Amino acid sequence: MKAASLALLTTTQMYAADKSAMAGGVPGLDLMEAAGRAVADAIRRRWAPRPVLVLAGPGNNGGDGYVAARLLAEAGWPASVAALVPPEALKGDAAAMAARWTGPVIGLGAIGLDGIGLVIDALFGAGLSKPVDGVARIALEAASSRGLPIVAVDVPSGVSGDTGEILGGAVPGYAPQAALTVTFFRAKPGHLLLPGRDLCGTVEIAPIGIPESVLEEIVPACWRNGPALWLDSLPVPRGETHKYHRGHALILGGPMTGAGRLAAQAARRVGAGLVSLAVPPGTAGIYAADHPGAIVQECLDREALADILRDPRRNALLAGPGAGTGPEVRDNAAAVLQTGRATVLDADAISAFAGEADALAGLIQGPCVLTPHDGEFARLFPDLTGDKLSRARQAARMLGAVLILKGSDTVIAAPDGKAAINDNAPADMATAGAGDVLAGLVLGLLAQRMPAFEAAAAAVWLHGAAGSASGSAEAAGLIAEDIPDRLPGLLQRLRRNRAPGF
Repeated sequence: MKAASLALLTTTQMYAADKSAMAGGVPGLDLMEAAGRAVADAIRRRWAPRPVLVLAGPGNNGGDGYVAARLLAEAGWPASVAALVPPEALKGDAAAMAARWTGPVIGLGAIGLDGIGLVIDALFGAGLSKPVDGVARIALEAASSRGLPIVAVDVPSGVSGDTGEILGGAVPGYAPQAALTVTFFRAKPGHLLLPGRDLCGTVEIAPIGIPESVLEEIVPACWRNGPALWLDSLPVPRGETHKYHRGHALILGGPMTGAGRLAAQAARRVGAGLVSLAVPPGTAGIYAADHPGAIVQECLDREALADILRDPRRNALLAGPGAGTGPEVRDNAAAVLQTGRATVLDADAISAFAGEADALAGLIQGPCVLTPHDGEFARLFPDLTGDKLSRARQAARMLGAVLILKGSDTVIAAPDGKAAINDNAPADMATAGAGDVLAGLVLGLLAQRMPAFEAAAAAVWLHGAAGSASGSAEAAGLIAEDIPDRLPGLLQRLRRNRAPGF
């Protein structure tokens, strides 16, 4: 599977990968040696030699730390270990690696950081299920307060590998800010979901000898969003194509005309053969001025909308951008949903069903993608709590629709549990109208008959990639109108690079 390189593994799945590799003949000691070597090598590539303190935990994460300490010492780096438990209390592979370490070991509560130039957080890793506390927290806080670079093994201690959340309880949780996180075989959702993504710093994924074949047993259901996940279904026009082959997208424009106009521009740029806008009386001239290549017609009432929807060539529909809060917004959303055609619900069309997700689910008759931000999601699902990935999956299952839960760590979730997490959008994309552009991108891809989950994932990735088209992590001065105009170059590159990892 081309998307295997993008697979994200839960903590449980990563344990299963380790277990499968060992059952297949890869010794656990070899896996741990490779993991510790990956940490040491990553450090040596990024920093000049300096005194290193390894904070070693009571399990395999601590074993990785002992390996890193030994290899750095062999390379001439002054290294020492501060252990949460005495080496003789360790078990299994971690105990064996601690026995190979011949340098100094002190108790974690007795550390002194004078003269230390770098700290390795090998305390707990992704499997931790409770907040970091006691001497472990004190040590991490001390390293952070001194501004020392921290290198996390797997994830910064205190971050959930499955959710990216900081583990907390009665006392607020804590996790250190890492400069670098080295993880193994595959990333985890917590490396991409906030706040974990920010706390990880740079993430390096190191191969440690686990065979790719273990993924066939594990069957991942979550991926980092990228072209390998959907590139094979991205529409490419052929010689015999005409505009109706490329789909006819219909946007229900609202009284706030900017939203619908941005969505229309995006739908056309991403390849829809034809875009129509059904707009409120008195606004047709405003819409038409922006879009000489689109069909703009006034829609006076429900009967007029029904007449517009009778044309079966209008095969993808968008309701919500700039629609306002009147009762007609819900009626119009119901009308497009009940056609059974591919539909995108955005903005006000989502809020029109506040607290009535079940009623909305009953109206969905065909492929449907919803694009809420956190506020709109909370209005639609006031009782859904938990981490972002779980909430998005639950909502998609309840609605029987693909859901794009927007943000810097946008989650795309399908009713069957598939999910993708996006991480390519610069913070500058938090600008008015960017969401309308995204809705238009989804619409344009659906019009070209791309499957709903793939269309949603592709639209989100294109949206982020267009925002950072300069190749920088920043996009200073970006406004929503810029995004569609950056699409042609991206689409051309995608057509030329139908290969994993682009």
